[in-house]
Amino acid sequence: MHSQADKFVIYNTLTRKKETFTPAHSPHAGLYVCGPTVYSSPHLGHARGAITYDVLFRYLKHLGYHVRYVRNITDVGHLEDEVEGAGEDRIQKRARIERLEPMELVQQNINRYNESMRLLNVLPPGIEPHASGHIIEQQQLAQKILDSGYGYVVNGSVYFDVMKYNRDYQYGKLSGRKVEDLMSNTRQLEGQQEKKSPLDFALWKKASPEHLMHWPSPWSEGFPGWHIECSAMSMKYLGENFDIHGGGMDLLFPHHECEIAQTVAAQGRESVRYWMHNNMITIKGQKMARSLNNFITLDELFSGSNPLLQKAYNPMAVRFFILLAHYRSTLDFSNEALQSAEKGLSRLMKAVNVLHNIHSSDKSTVDISKLEGDCYAAVNDDMNTPVMISHLFEGVKIINSVKEGKEKLSGSDIEKLKELYTLFINEILGLEEEKKEQKGIVTEKLIDDLLELRIKAKQRNDFETADRIRLILKEAGVIVRDKKDGFEWEFE
Repeated sequence: MHSQADKFVIYNTLTRKKETFTPAHSPHAGLYVCGPTVYSSPHLGHARGAITYDVLFRYLKHLGYHVRYVRNITDVGHLEDEVEGAGEDRIQKRARIERLEPMELVQQNINRYNESMRLLNVLPPGIEPHASGHIIEQQQLAQKILDSGYGYVVNGSVYFDVMKYNRDYQYGKLSGRKVEDLMSNTRQLEGQQEKKSPLDFALWKKASPEHLMHWPSPWSEGFPGWHIECSAMSMKYLGENFDIHGGGMDLLFPHHECEIAQTVAAQGRESVRYWMHNNMITIKGQKMARSLNNFITLDELFSGSNPLLQKAYNPMAVRFFILLAHYRSTLDFSNEALQSAEKGLSRLMKAVNVLHNIHSSDKSTVDISKLEGDCYAAVNDDMNTPVMISHLFEGVKIINSVKEGKEKLSGSDIEKLKELYTLFINEILGLEEEKKEQKGIVTEKLIDDLLELRIKAKQRNDFETADRIRLILKEAGVIVRDKKDGFEWEFE
């Protein structure tokens, strides 16, 4: 295990405090994250959640843990009113509007989601289970809950008895909500009269004749409730006691609250040791939502096709923008903020290129040993990526000072800096240099070869050829600076 492993602290939503991460079965670690409901194209909110847990996944692996990362796909059971568990299935409704088979719509949006994740350099999970592929497991869990006395069957539907559960355990412990307050704020919806309490939620719903997605069960031809899928799939792949369950803050209630209740009802104890929640992306202080018409898909973000956008944004700039805020804080979208992130990322990557081209000295005039410790301290403190990035920019100042001849670095210190920046920028933050179209097929080796030819041309006084090479590189977006002992270059 890495020496930093016992220093990693995460905020546990369940206990409302930061706790040192200690896996149940070290060196193995189990991570389950609620993935997208694939009824529409992935949006900026999806990107924030995926990037948050991607950094967690990357860092746990760096610390030496063998991580089993499970991120589900919700392709059935997520109804329009997710609090009351009522309305039409989101996927079925969108499929009907677009005149597609539900699973045809699902596959299209999974393809879009995976392509967006690839562009954002989000590592794929080890297991990506679909709710529709685990109907049997969900039925088995529902039966366990019935057997334990915390569920009941009415007209072919199976419901969870929240009031009975709350008498024996505590419903609302994750979100901090009280049953009495929930009851006073709950309205009785049409078609919900068959439930004992308006707080009860479906484990299995009998399908109406027009419902397209349905399966046979001991109770009726129907479909699973939304909440039971994650309980069933997390326990199937990570066991009855696993380490981390992550998801967006908007899933804390009712989804994750119901997960806890289902699991405790079925096995008598909780399964999750650490609950983690990333916060929302807002625009002008409002949560991004289709109903507010302030919604930006990732395709639109990368192409600039949404009227809210001033231009297209590179996926790495989007990733960097998300990492500039702590995952538990809200992140307000604006063109100005994204463009500022673009400039910051460019400055960081330029410094890395400079680092690979500066010359070493016999000894250093600056101490770089503190930088590594500061970066580790930031990521160990509940994945504080903005503070880590601020430390990396302190290192940028050192690199630029060395480049300008104001400071010196020894060869060993230059190598340490290269390793440090590769680790924290590429491996942990998952940032890569922007792949600009203007670079075309111009590779670093080709640039170096052209500049060597330019030096030889100047040595034989063929200044016309030398100037021609400089012009070609400039048109390709490469800036060349001559130095006494050679040259240096960077992309615009």
